[in-house]
Amino acid sequence: MNARPVWLSLGVVVTLAALLVAQAPQSPRSGQAMIVAVQNFKKAVTPEQWKQCWFAFDDPERINWHFIPRERKGLPLRDLEGSALKAAQAMIHSGLSDAGYDQALNVMSLEEVLYLLEGGEREVRRERRNPGKYYLSVFGEPAPTGTWGWRLEGHHLSLNFTIENGKVVSSTPEFFGANPGRVDAGPGRAIRVLGKEEDIAREILKLCDTEQQKLCWVSKDAPDEVPGPGTPQPVVGDPQGLPVSRMSAAQKDLLSELLTEYLRNLPEDVTSERRQQINAAGMDKIYFAWWGDAEPNQRHHYRVQGPTFVIEYNNTQNQANHVHSMWRNLAGDFNRPVK
Repeated sequence: MNARPVWLSLGVVVTLAALLVAQAPQSPRSGQAMIVAVQNFKKAVTPEQWKQCWFAFDDPERINWHFIPRERKGLPLRDLEGSALKAAQAMIHSGLSDAGYDQALNVMSLEEVLYLLEGGEREVRRERRNPGKYYLSVFGEPAPTGTWGWRLEGHHLSLNFTIENGKVVSSTPEFFGANPGRVDAGPGRAIRVLGKEEDIAREILKLCDTEQQKLCWVSKDAPDEVPGPGTPQPVVGDPQGLPVSRMSAAQKDLLSELLTEYLRNLPEDVTSERRQQINAAGMDKIYFAWWGDAEPNQRHHYRVQGPTFVIEYNNTQNQANHVHSMWRNLAGDFNRPVK
């Protein structure tokens, strides 16, 4: 089962069940929706909680992103309830499409699966694997004029937004991960968060003829991690792999489908702007590269790189059942130009 949503139904009681209901309608101008959502969130939380999640816009914390289960600054969702939790839900949804909101909740829900699967002392395990251990942070003043930003972050999730005069000017780095990547709940009930992102890419590889494989399949050894995890700017070199200009019509269709699968996570106006940038730079200048094994459940990694963006997808840990994926802006994440 690959289609979203994939709410976990393993007889598990997910502690943040309240988060599974979308609260905020989508706005054609997501930056304006974010202003309203964050202002409402500020009203719903206590002054002490707002102080915990608020930082100056130029605070170094704004670019201190990562996706590992570490200690973080900000206000965790587990500290919220009632109207404050609903306001947090609306704030998160303001930065995502319905599909992206589903994806974020699925990622958070997997923490409950890890809590049940991993050994060790229960209290220690619960502290480490908690679906409420996702932190909201606000940088600067959310207002129709000026520049500010916000972040949702925790294990396998980092969403970073910068808003200038009511418009989203940066939505990267954007990171989604899944551990386990596949949860086997019985025949016909396998749950795969980020499954389509893997399957579509593999189909492109499998359609390669001999000459295309020489370009596309960079190495039979997959790297252990996505490049530059937690770095303020993307770490990337010259494009590698098979250029779109040398793809078949079927491969081009699959690449378009793969891009759509990533783009669908964000609000319509942000997605539209990303598409415009990709098209203006030239679809034929996009490259697709593969590392590792071609078969499912084996170590693999792929990259989709164009003049304006790079997608990295890695599934190598825990017997290739642990996914890291991210979209980065080659002009510069956090609306900060690459030096």
